[in-house]
This record gives sequence, structure tokens and C-alpha cells, in this order.
Amino acid sequence: MPPSTSSQSAGAPATASTPLTGVLYVALSAASFGALPIFIKIAYASGAEPVAVLALRFAFAALLMSTIMLAKGLPWPRGKNLLILICMGGLGYVGQSFCFFSALNYASAGLVSLLLYLYPALVTVLGAIFLRQRLSRFKFAAVMAALAGTALIIGGDAGGSLQGVVLGISAALIYSIYILVGSRMMRAEGALPAATVVMLSAAGVFAVMAAIQQPVLPGSASGWLAVVAIAVVSTVIAMVSFFAGLARLRASDAATISTLEPLVTVILAAFFLGEPITPMKLVGGSIILIALVVLARTR
Repeated sequence: MPPSTSSQSAGAPATASTPLTGVLYVALSAASFGALPIFIKIAYASGAEPVAVLALRFAFAALLMSTIMLAKGLPWPRGKNLLILICMGGLGYVGQSFCFFSALNYASAGLVSLLLYLYPALVTVLGAIFLRQRLSRFKFAAVMAALAGTALIIGGDAGGSLQGVVLGISAALIYSIYILVGSRMMRAEGALPAATVVMLSAAGVFAVMAAIQQPVLPGSASGWLAVVAIAVVSTVIAMVSFFAGLARLRASDAATISTLEPLVTVILAAFFLGEPITPMKLVGGSIILIALVVLARTR
């Protein structure tokens, strides 16, 4: 896309913008998603169960985004694009979450997280095959370096059964397809409308699951505040920023920049939960940052 100094509304498709703007949007998204595990731990500590947190997360986010859409008078996606976005939320986002949480029952958290972060490499390869996106040696090296840095940051036990491995890889593959499809949708729809439809679809599915399971809700004020933070910071801001960045970057670039997420999580966990930052995590974080600088320079 050619560079442009004109501003781009989040509610309209981005047709011209500098790659740096896209990088900053995805970096903001990664930071917002990186805070998610911290908020989740606080919500779980209040007694809330996973399905309750997920249902509340998308219900609050969908309500907020719908209100913004109506206040701004933005047009809603229609026709084929609307159907695709509904599938992205109701099938893609829900399917990825289901595989990820299910994999944790059969494999260690370290292994499952590492398998999920295969998605930048998968997006790069699938984008080159199906979207004919150019795959240079520098870009491929940056993706591999970011994956290696993620492995160092996550660390921990890598034990697990074959079922856990399959579910973990499935989560990465579903998320990769979600990103590639989303990159096409951002050429036709704006970040706000697209994110709103995705959130509404995911909220509907998780609401049905919550009605069936009747999970335990947060039992304290801190738990409810954490759920609100999950909805506003780690859902609305995170998803809209990612979609806005995806409209300005190739899917493979956006996925690679998203490897900032575990680095942000480690830093926040050290500040708010007292978890130590080991030398291995520092090395891993440095590798990720170097890989992203190289990627940005190639853009």
C-alpha cells in the first residue's frame, strides 16, 4: 500500500496508510492481549469459571462496540462479508478458544502456549501459498527468530499427550486462518464494524454455552473489575487495534508483531504478580524485539 499522511477512520476500510501505523496498531493490540492472563488470574481468584469469564467478556465487549457503532452511525457489514465475519466470531474465535482451553487438559501450559505461537509461521506460509504474499528470506528469518524468542520466554515443562499436541496445533491453525480471512475482510470493511460483528457472534455462542453449563460468576468486586478490564482492554481495544493494523499490513507481518504478547505478559506478571523475570526470558524478549525491528526495516 502506498504511504499516506492522511488519517484513517477506524470505522472505514483503510486504503492508504504508512506501514508504521499498522505496526503501532498491532503492537497496541499485542500489549492489550498480553494483559489478558493477568486479568484472567484475578477473575479466577474471585471464583469465576472459564465459561462465565468468556461469556461476560464478549457480552460486555459486544454491548460497548454496538453502542459505539450506533453513536457514530457507522454502516453495518452486509451480505457475504457479514456472513464471513459471523463465521470468524462464532466458529473461528470460539473454535480457537475451545481447542486452546481443551489442550490444557492434556498438555502442559508451556507446550500449549508454544504450539499456539506457531501461528505467525503458519500465517506466513499459508499467506505465501494462498494469498501469493512474497516470502523473503529476511521475513522468514524474522518469523523463525520470533518463534525461538517465544519459546525461550514461555519455557517450562513441555510434557503432554498426542491429543494435547493435536489440539494445540489446531488452535494455531484455526487462528492462522482467522487472521488470513480477516486480512481480506479489512480491505472491504472497517475495523470497528468488523470487530463488532465478530464480538457479537462470539458472545452469542458463549452465551448459549453459559446457559447450558450455568458457570460460577465472579464473587468479588475485584473479580468483576477484572472481567470489565478483559472486555474493554483485552477485547475491544485489542481486537479493534489488531483489525486496524491488519488493514495496513500483510497478515504475516501482523502475526509476527503479535509475538510481543508473551513478552508483555511476562513484564506485567513481574510487576503485578511478583513472578520473576529469568535470564532466559530476557534473552527471548530481546530476540523478539530484534526480529520485529528487522521486520519493520524490511517494510
